[in-house]
Amino acid sequence: MLNLEASKPEFEKAFEHLRAELATLRGTRATPALVDEIQIEAYGARQPLKALASISVPDPRTLAIEPWDKSIIKDIERGIVGSGKGLNPVNEGSILRVVLPPLTEETRKELVKIAHKRLEEARTGVRSVREKFRDQIMAAEKNKELSEDEKFKQLKALDDLAGEYNNKLKGIGENKEKEIMTV
Repeated sequence: MLNLEASKPEFEKAFEHLRAELATLRGTRATPALVDEIQIEAYGARQPLKALASISVPDPRTLAIEPWDKSIIKDIERGIVGSGKGLNPVNEGSILRVVLPPLTEETRKELVKIAHKRLEEARTGVRSVREKFRDQIMAAEKNKELSEDEKFKQLKALDDLAGEYNNKLKGIGENKEKEIMTV
């Protein structure tokens, strides 16, 4: 007999992936997630910024990036400028400050489009997990491991679980959209 509890970690993985992806989208407040995955060329290799520096938020519109090794501050600065996120750090010697400019209406709409795209990718992930376990249920019934009634119970439980995760995805997407559009 199949255990639907085994599907929960896979559904949860899709949810957590969306949460991490949306954290990298800029809202009205500065957050370290905006920059911590930016790849920096340092010591002859590409590494995420969070592996090279501490990132703090001294105020809602500013990020402070303090490299552990001050000799790579120029590399970090170059990586942030070249990240395509439209950020311009100010080098203060031992710390880089990134002041986030106010979002324009056009930029807000573009960020909402990106958030919707990532939300749809997460929904696709939930659908594929649902299909994978649906196929297992159908195969178990075909192999006489499940009765027909039990198959329908399992399918209903699986659909309910997928619906629950889709609602969670929708909620986190709506919250991010609201955060982006708040002036």
